Amino acid sequence: MTSAGRVSAGIPLLALVLAMGCAPGDGTGAAEEMAGGEEVSPTPEPQHTLAADQTHNRWSRTIPPILYVESGAVIEAYLEEASDGQLTPESTFEDLARLSFDPIHPLTGPVYVEGAEPGDLLAVTLHEIELGDWGWVANVPGFGFLADRFPDPYLRTFEFEPGDTSVDFAPGIRIPLRPFPGVMGVAPDTDSMLVTIPPRQNGGNMDDRDMVEGSTVYFPVLVEGALFSMGDPHIAQGDGEVGGTAIEGPLRVVYELEVIKDAGPIASPHYETDEFYAVTGFAPTIDEAARNAVEAMVDYLATSRDLSRQEAYQLASMAGDLKISEVVDVPNMLVAMRISKDVIGN
Repeated sequence: MTSAGRVSAGIPLLALVLAMGCAPGDGTGAAEEMAGGEEVSPTPEPQHTLAADQTHNRWSRTIPPILYVESGAVIEAYLEEASDGQLTPESTFEDLARLSFDPIHPLTGPVYVEGAEPGDLLAVTLHEIELGDWGWVANVPGFGFLADRFPDPYLRTFEFEPGDTSVDFAPGIRIPLRPFPGVMGVAPDTDSMLVTIPPRQNGGNMDDRDMVEGSTVYFPVLVEGALFSMGDPHIAQGDGEVGGTAIEGPLRVVYELEVIKDAGPIASPHYETDEFYAVTGFAPTIDEAARNAVEAMVDYLATSRDLSRQEAYQLASMAGDLKISEVVDVPNMLVAMRISKDVIGN
């Protein structure tokens, strides 16, 4: 695996979680270091490694865990690209025409976290993300926000070298690389084998390009042990993922799992970085998803900052930012709302 240019790790974790006044522990005990004039924490040493073939591609509480860990565990996971090997660096349009959606989104996991119970939150901190050596982007006929206007197949592959932070697309056009797992989530409380395509309360295919290295994502625990998985690695993606794919390619991710007791439930995942706190909302339409994201932000601000709901609503109006995360993962779209920590503090 090769290493991409990275944003700073060591994000301070949530200081207040839904008025519980609790936060996940550091999990590493490592002191902060100075690098380039900025305070960062070193990546904690992984205690467990999961291979790219230790996967599943459905959501269900019946899928057995492949690893049992305690809260605070640090895991190194290798993620297979979204086609699960159907596409390779040598693939052509003919390979794209044979693409099956059945094995789409191989998810590395599930991981059972000791002590995680419904009503808790699971904090997932993305400490380190490394690129593989290739990636692909495609227009799959019948899939994408403008599928009716772009019926023809398109496939482009890319090669990456150690230290790459961007890639050539066309003369004079370079795409910045910002890798992240497009799918992260916990098991839903169902025996059904749910497909991974849409986002749901458990997380799933959120395709939010800001859930990058250094972010902490909060999931509602819906079943005992949480049963966390991740996959659908993205190397570069715009907000919306309008064409249906990002630059898809394998990744290595080092992440930490921490249980926050009695802090849930939440309707859909939250996440934070050094700069902002964000919530998400999903629904079949952008309007509904945006309403759900605003409701989630009002709930968060009212509870964590001791505001009335009217005050929280007005604060969201004055200082909150809505953004479309994805519009192609039918039947649900995802909208996020963020607010700067310069406004609300850490």
